[in-house]
Amino acid sequence: MKKILLTNDDGVYSTGLKAAYDSIRDLGDVTVVAPSSQKSGVGRGISIFEPLRVSEANVNGFRAHAVAGTPTDSVILGIFAIMKEYPDLVLSGFNVGENISTDTVTTSGTIGAALEAASYGIPAIAASLQVLDEGDKFDDHHAYDYDFEVGISIVNRITKNVLERGLPEGVDLLNVNIPKHAAPDTEIEITRLARKIFMTGVEERFDPRGRPYYWINGELIRDAEEGTDVRAVMKKGHISVTPLSLDSTARVDFKDIQRLLFA
Repeated sequence: MKKILLTNDDGVYSTGLKAAYDSIRDLGDVTVVAPSSQKSGVGRGISIFEPLRVSEANVNGFRAHAVAGTPTDSVILGIFAIMKEYPDLVLSGFNVGENISTDTVTTSGTIGAALEAASYGIPAIAASLQVLDEGDKFDDHHAYDYDFEVGISIVNRITKNVLERGLPEGVDLLNVNIPKHAAPDTEIEITRLARKIFMTGVEERFDPRGRPYYWINGELIRDAEEGTDVRAVMKKGHISVTPLSLDSTARVDFKDIQRLLFA
């Protein structure tokens, strides 16, 4: 029987984790290891300055391990302390909130967990669902009301195929994003990463003593070049599947870099 490790960044009690479990429970032996609380935006952060504790819980009808740490911590403990073997696949999700563009690939805990799995050569899938209210991304998701049915169907099909065939050479993980109003016949588009999804801004405020403090914020970019994940999800309402690689090396002629070093 295939062994699957399931994690997320919204926390072990998120309804998105239950939906992700439902999408793969018929495909193998599923071990659930996820953060004990909301950990959005931590990227691939690892807890190296404090010990980690794990507690067991029955969550939404399935057994889970709650890690007092990050999504990446959850993958590491899941593989090396709980399963004590490499799984055949790691699924990270469902994240409440789309993870599209280079902005989110480098900051998302959902994708960070998948990247950690991929670093060991384990096929990985990150699955996220678009929200229309940005505040929904950071709320308590214990009872988040979302129609997960299309996502469950898509992820089940992709996971089944990856377990049977593996990922193509050069692909370390698949980043799957499902638009808010997806239907069973919604088009699936294979995409590349857009450069950005946020127009970053900083809001200055003042405390009662007149000292400044700051909120990092930003407006969403709702369109990008054809073929990108931002255009597919935000503009066209398509399901986006982006193949990602751990190798971030720029595809350039190294002679161009030599000119910067030795000219």
